[in-house]
Amino acid sequence: MGLTQRQPHPQPLLLLVLMWLSRSLSLNLISYKPQITAWNLEGKVTTTTFCLDQPRCVFDEHALANDTIWLVVAFSNASRDFQNPQTPGKIPSSSQLLTDGYYMTLPLSLNQLPCEDLTGGSGGVPVLRVGNDSGCYQKLYCNAPLPSQGPYSVKFLLMDASGPPKAETKWSNPIYLHQGKAPSFIDTWPGRRSGCMIVITSILSVLAGLLLLAFLAASTMRFSSLWWPEEAPEQLRIGSFMGKRYMTHHIPPSEAATLPVGCEPGLDPLPSLSP
Repeated sequence: MGLTQRQPHPQPLLLLVLMWLSRSLSLNLISYKPQITAWNLEGKVTTTTFCLDQPRCVFDEHALANDTIWLVVAFSNASRDFQNPQTPGKIPSSSQLLTDGYYMTLPLSLNQLPCEDLTGGSGGVPVLRVGNDSGCYQKLYCNAPLPSQGPYSVKFLLMDASGPPKAETKWSNPIYLHQGKAPSFIDTWPGRRSGCMIVITSILSVLAGLLLLAFLAASTMRFSSLWWPEEAPEQLRIGSFMGKRYMTHHIPPSEAATLPVGCEPGLDPLPSLSP
């Protein structure tokens, strides 16, 4: 009588499948779709970054105080292959973008996304700049600059403190970054400049020339005495003598002839002989 081979009990495997299905079915899909911010900001999209509106008032009905809201960044053609991680250890890092096509970054708590102050008053403009940290390559969840033009797709994922995801948003529309031009393709021909720019440049050039001429003229006058010393005055020359010139009083001859005897200038009058 042969022994029958014991078949493995399917109950543990079935429990795992049911748990996975329950987690998948319990994941709430929120109709919110991330987008480039509508705020009038300089550099909303650059060659390595882009700015998203913060997901305020999006997860309030699903998140607890210790839950974490993650941003999932993926190449648009790889977003369909992304699987929500079930534990914190499975969260993909930024280095996996070039290998797997996606990563997770910018973990936020619910108190960092208050539902009030949506106008950016006291807390500033409520945006998230993706790819903004150029020195975080050694950090665990680096928000590193994006490596190419894209396109990229993003979504927000709410995860429990123990790891399982609880809610997620829709994927965004494809986001393209600006593409920089090579220096050899930049047109530097002056004819491409606007008329105002040419006029301003001409005026500044003329003013610079006038200032240069004024400076040279002032320098020439200031140091001309060093180049051509002035001739010393005649009275300061060595061996020269300058005498004083005296002007005598002019006495008309008629006045000198009528003076009485003894009244010439400079002589005492003669004594009188009369008693």
